[in-house]
Amino acid sequence: MTPEVRTVVNLKPYREALALPGLRSLLLVAVLARIPLTATGVTLTFYVVQDLGRGYGAAGLVGAAVTVGAAIGGPLLGRLIDRRGLRPVLVLTGIVEAIFWSTAPSLPYLLLLPAAFIAGSLALPIFSVVRQSVAALVPEDRRRPAYALDSMSVELSFMIGPALAVALATTISARHTLYLVGAGIVAAGVAFWLLNPPTADGRQEPDTPRRQVRRREWVTPRLLAVLAISLAATLVLGGTDVAVVAVLRESGEAGWTGAVLAMWAVASLVGGFAYGATHRAVSPLALLAGLSLCTIPVGLGGSHWWLLCLAMIPAGALCAPTLAATADAVSKLAPAEVRGEAMGVHGSAVTIGLAVGAPLAGAVIDARAPWWGFAVTGVIGALVALAVLPIQLRHRRAAAAAQAEPAYAAANH
Repeated sequence: MTPEVRTVVNLKPYREALALPGLRSLLLVAVLARIPLTATGVTLTFYVVQDLGRGYGAAGLVGAAVTVGAAIGGPLLGRLIDRRGLRPVLVLTGIVEAIFWSTAPSLPYLLLLPAAFIAGSLALPIFSVVRQSVAALVPEDRRRPAYALDSMSVELSFMIGPALAVALATTISARHTLYLVGAGIVAAGVAFWLLNPPTADGRQEPDTPRRQVRRREWVTPRLLAVLAISLAATLVLGGTDVAVVAVLRESGEAGWTGAVLAMWAVASLVGGFAYGATHRAVSPLALLAGLSLCTIPVGLGGSHWWLLCLAMIPAGALCAPTLAATADAVSKLAPAEVRGEAMGVHGSAVTIGLAVGAPLAGAVIDARAPWWGFAVTGVIGALVALAVLPIQLRHRRAAAAAQAEPAYAAANH
């Protein structure tokens, strides 16, 4: 097989996915809409530290208030989307976002904390909406490349958003950057209101009444296992982020932090592309195990920045595939009638993992040494993978038995 033919074969799943009506415009709007959302954390940190004169601990509390609010509000907003549709939720959250970001620069710290919690609870649900819309637009057997594209678009947004916020906060001011970020978030809400991507399965009959699905029907051990994998994966990623900074600072090469993180992001993009192009699915459990085991020894390359770059590549290549696989799994395990709520719960798991991973790694680094940040979070991820392994094995045995039963019946007929 020539390189040209191999390239065509690799690109075929993506071409088929992007040829589906609505998916291309959804992903394009999503990558632009997520940029201001990824800039919120660093912008609030700069504002609290520079303009309010507080410490990083106080800034962390504001970030925690947003995170806790988002973890609580995500499933509730998803459930509201399932019942009322997307546009009413976009109007509600867009108004709340506009009020918060326009008033935050004038709020004292003690009022900023509860306001951040409310804003997080009613934050624009772009991340979960995109995943829900992908499931509505793409048939189940073709979602892997679609979710890989979505995961890569998230990576691009995180590469641009925080860096842009830092540049704005340091060149103009953190206060003015708050206004700009808020304007970008409101614009993202307007863009999604105009696009109005489907959130329900368009392949169902339009006159079919909406089925009432009880939680015990879809909150199964398999779904809980996928949510645990999602949380553990982002815990590893959040810990890695902090550990990179700590390792490079100790070695006197803090100036190379951006280069190392960029290499990590590029590896994630390449891994996400390869994952979407493969013809065989890889389970989220296997991807989490690989991500965790590859993260544990990363700190051993911390003596030089370029060694750390090389050590980050294997784990980085598994970042986007792991998150894409978990979103794909949730879309298959949750019935279409409750997919918004399920994606909201998935978003909460991802958010909690990131929120826990960073301070956990920081505490370990303070108590031991920088490279322990990689090791401990990687070990926790591996332990979660080991804990959910019995659920995966039980499902495989049940699936094998279900396939064998018709064959046995036919052979004895």
